[in-house]
Amino acid sequence: MPGPLDGVRILEITAVVLGPWACQILADMGADVIKIEPPYGDSNRNLGASRNTKNMAALYLTCNRNKRSIVLDLKKKSAVEAVLKLAKTVDVVIHNNRPQVMDKLGLNYAAFKKVNPKIIFCGAYGYGKAGPYGDKGALDDSIQAVSGIAMLNKMVLGTPRYLPTIVADKNTAMCVVQAVCAALFHRERSGQGQEIEVPMFESMVSYVMAEHLWGQTFEPPIGSAGYVRLMTEHRKPYPTKDGYIAILPYFDAHWETFCKLSGRLELLEDPRFTTMALRVKNIDDTYQETAKTMVNKTTAEWMEIFGNTSVPTIVVNTLDGLIEDPHLKAVGFWQEIDHPTEGKLRTPRFPITFSETPTELRRHQPNLGEQTVEILKEGGLDQGTIDALLSEGAAVQAKL
Repeated sequence: MPGPLDGVRILEITAVVLGPWACQILADMGADVIKIEPPYGDSNRNLGASRNTKNMAALYLTCNRNKRSIVLDLKKKSAVEAVLKLAKTVDVVIHNNRPQVMDKLGLNYAAFKKVNPKIIFCGAYGYGKAGPYGDKGALDDSIQAVSGIAMLNKMVLGTPRYLPTIVADKNTAMCVVQAVCAALFHRERSGQGQEIEVPMFESMVSYVMAEHLWGQTFEPPIGSAGYVRLMTEHRKPYPTKDGYIAILPYFDAHWETFCKLSGRLELLEDPRFTTMALRVKNIDDTYQETAKTMVNKTTAEWMEIFGNTSVPTIVVNTLDGLIEDPHLKAVGFWQEIDHPTEGKLRTPRFPITFSETPTELRRHQPNLGEQTVEILKEGGLDQGTIDALLSEGAAVQAKL
């Protein structure tokens, strides 16, 4: 049975991670995603481990399954005309270029709307175009800096640091998916297409300040921003006798269970800890007392004690350890595919389960320009036009 977005056709004009990962999620849900790439390909085609083929490195492979690739040199007028021809057959265009770039190429919303009035045009880029940062370029580090993420680490660790994951790219990608699905739903009811702007900066500030607005929630403010439970150096996995464990006796019922099963009954009467609000107010003491407790047994012993209670308790995985995690194995999270040029590959399955419209791995990650001619034909271009595009280098078909 096809996925929930079966029948939706998307033109992807993106690179790096934000756009490709968003479009992969949409493709996993059944959309036919056509990835338009320049002759040199998505920049991530050469980042990370690689095996057999140039332009097929790990970071590209993790963000581009279930798609087809067409190579068009958008610096050439004939390639732009081909894109607009293809646009007549699609539902959505997603790009992550600055608006000024799309204007210069002649591929802004007005151009697409002219050939397809019902099209949904989604731009994901650094900053909303109406603001003073609107013409700035941005990558994940830039947005972690400007959105407050880097300074959150300074408040805890004493120096600004970026998180060792591209949280701005991936959070914004999820916003793209939400926005596109909402716009598709609106069009289903109204028949109207529309332009969508998904700026990274605004998306990340919304993400960060959901919990950290804190005292600034009120006007005038009644305190500074920052969720105090999170702003302590003691918030980290606890050492055990032989490793680490993550445990959070957060709610009052959790705390009572924790104190009783760990043999720390005296903490139940301690005035610093009698309610959740007091434990958060005295968060350094709360974490330190928990740490003093955890070091007394092995990780396995604590898992045996708390593993079946309501107290959130779990082992601390390494990145490599995730491959062998028993839960991920049991739910079939890691899947293997046979790629025609790269051999056997590991990939995570789509994490969401649909009872009636299950997702599936329909297509391997495409080689650069693997489906160029196929896609141009589907777009209604005749053989003579396709041959001309290929001969002038405006389009490139892969030779595998």
